[in-house]
Amino acid sequence: QVQLVESGGGSVQSGGSLRLSCTASGLTFDNNAMGWFRQAPGKEREGVSCISRSGGTTYYADSVKGRFTISRDNAKNTMYLHMNSLKPEDTAMYYCVAGPPFLGLRHAPLEGGRYNYWGQGTQVTVSS
Repeated sequence: QVQLVESGGGSVQSGGSLRLSCTASGLTFDNNAMGWFRQAPGKEREGVSCISRSGGTTYYADSVKGRFTISRDNAKNTMYLHMNSLKPEDTAMYYCVAGPPFLGLRHAPLEGGRYNYWGQGTQVTVSS
C-alpha cells in the first residue's frame, strides 16, 4: 500500500526554522508530483507548496514565498520543506501529498483534490 510518512515538525519561536521530510513507499516516486498542505483548527486547508516529478518546477503559496523552499531527492524517495523566518500564522498540521504529474498547467496546482495520497501529518507550532 502507498504510505507517506512525515517527520521534522516541532515547536519553535517566531523567526526560527524547521525542515520537514516526507518519505514515500508503495508508489513510483519519480512518477508523482509531490506537495505540502497545512491546516490549522477552524481554518480551511491551504496548499503550501508543490514540486514536479523531476524537481524542475515548483510552486508556493503567496503566504510562504521567499521563506519556504521545497525540494526532493528521488534516489531516496524523499521530499523536503525548508521553512525559514517562521511566523505564528504558520502554526498548523502539515501534510505530505502525492499525485499526478503536472501537464500543461495554467495555474498553480495547490488544490487538495488533485492529490490522491496523503500522509498522517506533522505538527508545526510557532510561538511569539
